[in-house]
Amino acid sequence: MRKSLIPVVTKTMGAVHRTLYRASGGRVGGSAWGLPIVLLTTTGRHSGKQRTNPLCALPRGEDFVVIGSFGGMDRHPAWWLNLEAQPHASLQIGRAQHRVTARLASPEERAPLWAELTARAPGYLEYERRTDREIPVVILHPES
Repeated sequence: MRKSLIPVVTKTMGAVHRTLYRASGGRVGGSAWGLPIVLLTTTGRHSGKQRTNPLCALPRGEDFVVIGSFGGMDRHPAWWLNLEAQPHASLQIGRAQHRVTARLASPEERAPLWAELTARAPGYLEYERRTDREIPVVILHPES
């Protein structure tokens, strides 16, 4: 029963978070676990509609790293599936908007990024424990 609530709670809380973040320019809902929150807007792989999700992000130079944990569900979050189909997206940090291109971290990149993220946000370890899938570690690189 608990796992079946995760998508509903994620969608509802995401909508509230997006609204507060946008209205405040990221002053409300702009960080969690000491990590900045960003709004990632992807293009729906089936609908073609813009979909925006608040995500914790790890800044890495000009890149941002985000995690496709989906609360430890056994399926990937829709935003990651959308990026697999169309890797060009928009990233909002505070009031600033950036065009980005997404890619899955290579195994060599993933290991240290996952270690740093889980050290800062140990909740990701619980999500990893709940699922058999490898949780995607996604690098968002600004487009020129």
